[in-house]
Amino acid sequence: MTWADAEKNCLSKGANLASVHHRNEYRQVQILIAAAGHGFREAWIGGSDAQQWGTWLWSDGSPMIYTNWCPWQPDNWKNSQHCLQINYSDAKCWDDMWCTHWNPSVCAKKA
Repeated sequence: MTWADAEKNCLSKGANLASVHHRNEYRQVQILIAAAGHGFREAWIGGSDAQQWGTWLWSDGSPMIYTNWCPWQPDNWKNSQHCLQINYSDAKCWDDMWCTHWNPSVCAKKA
């Protein structure tokens, strides 16, 4: 799905795209993606700077304190990459990507 469709899908389940607040949460999200049969490939989580370039926010409204950006990321290549995908490159770090790109995604619900 695109990032927006993935967020709408999560909202329909009473959730949001996952936000990640520390390394252990990131690892848990990676394990969920792998367990779903996608391996450790790229996937959407809830980060975006679509509202204001360079200001990354989580779709659930929580603060973005922890990050795991790949070197030279986010780069907003061609001024059009505003959504956060994980498991990018061999380093399995974060990358900004076009929001219309199709990726699997991970939803999370506050307990």
